Amino acid sequence: MRYFIELSYHGKAYHGWQNQPNAISVQEVVEKALSTLLGEKIDIVAAGRTDAGVHALQMFVHFDIDLSLNAEVLTYKLNAFLPQDIAVHDIFEVKPEAHARFDATSRTYLYRLGLKKNAFNFDYAYLMKKPLRLHLMNEAAKVLLGHQDFQCFSKTNTDVKTYYCDIMQAEWKQIDDELHFTIKADRFLRNMVRAIVGTLINVGLGKITIDDLQAIIQSRDRSEAGYSVPAHGLYLIYIDYPESIKHDR
Repeated sequence: MRYFIELSYHGKAYHGWQNQPNAISVQEVVEKALSTLLGEKIDIVAAGRTDAGVHALQMFVHFDIDLSLNAEVLTYKLNAFLPQDIAVHDIFEVKPEAHARFDATSRTYLYRLGLKKNAFNFDYAYLMKKPLRLHLMNEAAKVLLGHQDFQCFSKTNTDVKTYYCDIMQAEWKQIDDELHFTIKADRFLRNMVRAIVGTLINVGLGKITIDDLQAIIQSRDRSEAGYSVPAHGLYLIYIDYPESIKHDR
């Protein structure tokens, strides 16, 4: 039987989602908890991989087991077993062919920029000390919707076969003393969101123009794009799936 787990985590203590040979990861901690509670080795497959220090308000994973599970009881036990920076929200049975990564139709990320020093959000937002022109950053964000090849925002030396992504939403909003950037796409490249944010900040600072951004995207050259903003301001906030993945019972 195949089950999905919906969970969230604070990424500060972890070297990203994926298992690492010499560093702690979220995947390792979740797999160890599941294996201990279920009495057998459990491998999980996630909807995606977040980098070191990145947070997730919503992540989905799937795993297989030859048992019918009481999802409510397992959710309770996992939350009691897992550290306080990882929380399980739901466990549900899906069809045997359902896949946490390949069946996801979109992912949505949020990046938080702090506009004023705040003693309580330094772990959750990237403090920007210089004034930004929000209207220019939103004009630049709209440019992203007109492109599909985002190699210029991808980490170099990756093993991806294509740099094409379908961006469905990209916009900035001011929320109190923060700027929030929301971006939704069918898939994301490694380091893509942080590189996009760094480039859009350069637009807001007046360092580059909208025309420059167009040229950067067309260059397909990572060195032409802006800097990669720190991980602690980035959140995976939503993953969308078709209802058809759920078991019919």
